[in-house]
Amino acid sequence: MKKYIIILSMMLLCVMLFAQKPTAAKIIDEMSKNLITENTKAITKMVVHSRRASRTLEMLSYSAGKDKSFSEYLAPPREQGTKMLKLDNQLWIYDPTSDRTIQISGNMLKQSVMGSDLSYEDMTEDTDYAKDYTAKILEESSYDGREVWILELTAKRSDVSYQIRKTYVDKERYIPLYEEWYAKNGKLLKTYKVSEVRKISGRWQPTKILFKDELKAGQGTEYIVVEMEIGVKIPEHIFSRASLRK
Repeated sequence: MKKYIIILSMMLLCVMLFAQKPTAAKIIDEMSKNLITENTKAITKMVVHSRRASRTLEMLSYSAGKDKSFSEYLAPPREQGTKMLKLDNQLWIYDPTSDRTIQISGNMLKQSVMGSDLSYEDMTEDTDYAKDYTAKILEESSYDGREVWILELTAKRSDVSYQIRKTYVDKERYIPLYEEWYAKNGKLLKTYKVSEVRKISGRWQPTKILFKDELKAGQGTEYIVVEMEIGVKIPEHIFSRASLRK
């Protein structure tokens, strides 16, 4: 009888341990819930480290979910007044020097923004991990002093910017701490490394990230969140083409 009780106890323990371990699908679902925000206002800096020098750009940005975003460059003076507007899958850029608005589409979306390691796609696309990828857990490990799951993500559609991602997910905060972004043929295109995380309006948010285009020289581009508000009221006219010329 004692033997059966021991076996039963071990079985119950195994069931409990299995129940506590989330599936890969659950992990990326929690990531999407945490990272995709509604009605966000932020001031950010982008520090571009080229081979010869570094330069800093400052932006004011608004976003509403995945489909609407608006950004205006505040500094340096040379870029001040440049604006970007995204509505669904369309992107426009306003250049105050020429007083022209152009639409960015097709291969132009893959071009570098202001010489940085980010493309227009990277700047305007909020990845919905649960919607855009299927995932599998490769292993459990540690990264930068945090316990992580290492996931392999495979795009569900051909129009997703990066077809394969290797993602190190913080077990406690459900955010990616490090990622490798690959083309469909397995070629490493970019890396993403988080060095600062803050809790904003009850959500963990990466607030300092180093992006590195692995196909070009340089030390990468730092993306820094200076201020962020989540759940703010944004006037509807912000997300209109008329706002580009105001």
